[in-house]
Amino acid sequence: MKQRKIPMRMCVNCREMKPKKELLRLVKSASGDIGIDLTGKMPGRGAYVCREETCVVTARKQKRIERAFGTSNCGGVYDALLNIAGGDCGEQ
Repeated sequence: MKQRKIPMRMCVNCREMKPKKELLRLVKSASGDIGIDLTGKMPGRGAYVCREETCVVTARKQKRIERAFGTSNCGGVYDALLNIAGGDCGEQ
């Protein structure tokens, strides 16, 4: 039987190509709001980030998501990503 092609996407932070299911998709809607797309089917401009806490923290420090979407307000998105990634940067 023929194997199906696995869609690959690049993380905006670490720039590694990974299978789409291993990454979290972020979406910028037409109104300019940025949200997390858990289904992978929301309309709008998309960007992907790893599910690892270290990758999300580094993306926050270097403002990778703001650069990917060309905006300056992503404050709540990083907190939501950290909750999904399995940690909170305040705990250490």
